[in-house]
Amino acid sequence: MTTHAGPRTTAPGALARCRASVEPALRAAVASLHPQPRRMASFSLGWCDADGTPSTGSGGKGVRQALAVLATEAVGAPAELAVPAAVAVELIHTFSLVHDDIMDGDERRRHRDTVWKAFGTGPAVLTGDALFALGVRTLAVAGGEHGATAVCRLAETLGDLVHGQADDLLFETRPWTGPGAVGLADYRAMADRKTGALLGCAMALGPVLAGAAPPVVGALSEAGRQLGLAFQVVDDLLGIWGDPQATGKPVHSDLHRRKKTLPVLAAMALDEKAAERLGRLLGSPGPLSTTDAERAAAIVEGAGGRDFALEDARRQVAAARDCLTAMPLEESATREIVALSEYFLDRQL
Repeated sequence: MTTHAGPRTTAPGALARCRASVEPALRAAVASLHPQPRRMASFSLGWCDADGTPSTGSGGKGVRQALAVLATEAVGAPAELAVPAAVAVELIHTFSLVHDDIMDGDERRRHRDTVWKAFGTGPAVLTGDALFALGVRTLAVAGGEHGATAVCRLAETLGDLVHGQADDLLFETRPWTGPGAVGLADYRAMADRKTGALLGCAMALGPVLAGAAPPVVGALSEAGRQLGLAFQVVDDLLGIWGDPQATGKPVHSDLHRRKKTLPVLAAMALDEKAAERLGRLLGSPGPLSTTDAERAAAIVEGAGGRDFALEDARRQVAAARDCLTAMPLEESATREIVALSEYFLDRQL
């Protein structure tokens, strides 16, 4: 296939190129909202401060919109065709973050207050709803011969997101050990829906709008889901050992919240004594002290949970690469997708 894109770049360069092609349409979509959710959405996207003052802060790296553009280029279609898909996916992703922060009680994201912390829970819920509706509308009005198919795929993805988030919330009520404990298979099923589904959708929507063959769309979707699993694992690693200056969250944040993440679950599966110690520490009532969080992190690492999780993320990236190379895709766009996935994997290293 021939490419419709310009010269290929490094992973950060690809992110910047894709963001430049998508952001004008994303800003135009957000500008159509009611003034209150518009300001809160702009705040969440890093475009302004809480008082509305324009900001140059980070609203995220835009990996989902980049994957939407690159996957569309990979089937030989122009990047412009991917813009409605990329905007829809970014809006849905932002909606999910706004609501996720409310459900988790997180007060900080990307070195600033979360939307609910800055504006209140009720307005934040409304903003998430507005972003949800706007994402669906953006894709629906894109129209075209394959527009209905794209909207159906997005609707299926939204069902997966809700399913995965519901499982994640239920994990909080399940015990650390014994009958009913969360296992690795439970975790993978949750992460596939909560994180993998949207990345799979991101890589499928543009090719669907371009009329790509179903097997090609299926391979791109599966590659995205595998990358989603890898990115979730890296987030789990950063949630324990990440540098607060890089993550924007406190050190050991996931341990303080007693989240059942892959490194912890893997450590408990690999080492019976570690499972007992972690069960006592993380299953105890009351807030987890800084000392106990440090102790839990050391136990997880000593039992092999950190290494297991990192290797698992690498396997998911390799599986995504296999999905891509099995299809007749435009090679340079495929290389950029792989480079992008390896770049995000290296966030942990």
